[in-house]
Amino acid sequence: MTRGGPNLLRLISIGLLVAALGLVIFELIAYSRSRARMPESLTVAGVDVGGLDQTEAIERLLQVYSTPVELVYRDQVIQLAPAAAGFRLDTEALMAAAELERTGTDFWSGFWDFLWNRPRPPAEIPVRAEYSRAQLETVLRDIAARYDEPPKLAQPIPGSTEFLPGEPGILLDIARASELVAEVMSNPTHRRVVLPVASGIAPKPDFRTLQTLLQQNIDLAGFDGVVAIYIRDLRTGDDLHLVYDRNQVTAAEPDPAFTAASMIKIGIGTAFYRYFDEPLDEEARRWMTEMITRSGNDPADWLMERISPSRGPLDVTDTLMDGLGLESTFMAGFFRPGSPLLWQYTTPGNTRPDIDTHPDPYNQTTASEIGLLLSDLYACARDGGNLLAAFPGLIRPSECQHLLDLLAQNKIGILIEAGVPEGTRVAHKHGWTDSPLDSIGDAAVVYSPGGDYVLSIFLWNSPEMIWEPTSALMGDLSRAVYNYFNPPVR
Repeated sequence: MTRGGPNLLRLISIGLLVAALGLVIFELIAYSRSRARMPESLTVAGVDVGGLDQTEAIERLLQVYSTPVELVYRDQVIQLAPAAAGFRLDTEALMAAAELERTGTDFWSGFWDFLWNRPRPPAEIPVRAEYSRAQLETVLRDIAARYDEPPKLAQPIPGSTEFLPGEPGILLDIARASELVAEVMSNPTHRRVVLPVASGIAPKPDFRTLQTLLQQNIDLAGFDGVVAIYIRDLRTGDDLHLVYDRNQVTAAEPDPAFTAASMIKIGIGTAFYRYFDEPLDEEARRWMTEMITRSGNDPADWLMERISPSRGPLDVTDTLMDGLGLESTFMAGFFRPGSPLLWQYTTPGNTRPDIDTHPDPYNQTTASEIGLLLSDLYACARDGGNLLAAFPGLIRPSECQHLLDLLAQNKIGILIEAGVPEGTRVAHKHGWTDSPLDSIGDAAVVYSPGGDYVLSIFLWNSPEMIWEPTSALMGDLSRAVYNYFNPPVR
């Protein structure tokens, strides 16, 4: 009995050791199989891939991220396949990061945790993907083309100076929509986006529409002379130049010459500031004010005599022609009766063979050139434009602003002023011939809510015109232009 006892214990010990070794081997095999798969707590690109092998993980990722994205545009629901936007998961990089997570723990440390049933801390690998912005924007532009409601232009009302209201429309905000869709394509759970829309501004009609409206108003008024109109949008620099001769559109270049009359005083004031600086002496300041606001001829002559007693008008012309390139705008003598003609100017405007308005040889201009001079004053007052470039250090923004302020004090309530709402700032100078009344002109900077603009209009006819219908026509043309820049909106 004594000899058999130890043998039994030895056998039991050996059995226990074998069983323990078998259990360890069993657990090692189980752990090795577990280690060959993704950790149970691993999330890749927002998708749970715990316990999957690499092939299964890739299949699950592709399944989730190929699910169509739901785009909601107003009352329309559109399914977008991510591939249509060039969307592609970077599965290679994602699996490489997952492999690091899988093998990142020391084998035996991991086995020890496995034996004690200690779960690994959760791990998340962020999404890595790319898409084609160009392809996505192509998709969104196609959606916009199908479902946008474009703004509607304000339309002129035939036979009037008014416009029907435009409508703003509803437009897809493609830039913002592109950002939102890109975010949703990279989200495994939230795959719906409401596309952003914006109310488009009802645009103005183009200048061709305005030209048609102006021609209709001239025809309806029964005016069969020469009409020259120049319009410049002071925000964009776009312009319209219309020459309408005997109810037919004709070439606008060279622009036909007209008697400038008192409108040339804009040029006299500009030239005076070339030679004299603010602050002006009291006498010169009074003359400048009376010349512009009261259309005084004597003050105009006195200012030109200040420039040069004998050739002041020619110095004014030099400023306008040589300095600013206004080829058909000049002053060839003083205003006072009997003053000699100092020079005979031949210009593109007064040598046009098909249109002859018999302009005064003492002072002439054209619709476009007097309009461009006002545009230069407007730009100069804002520290830019041709005047400052042509006369650096001689003409200053404050002087240009002073001239515009004086022109805004020239209130007559007719012509261009008659076509704008009361209280609208209109910096203008008018002029016409008396006995016969064969020429009427007005040129202005109009400050309006829809944008500032320059408008110059000349009317000429032979035999002489009747004041009331002619001045009323100019008011109607001005009203049509104002309504163009300030169309009604629903």
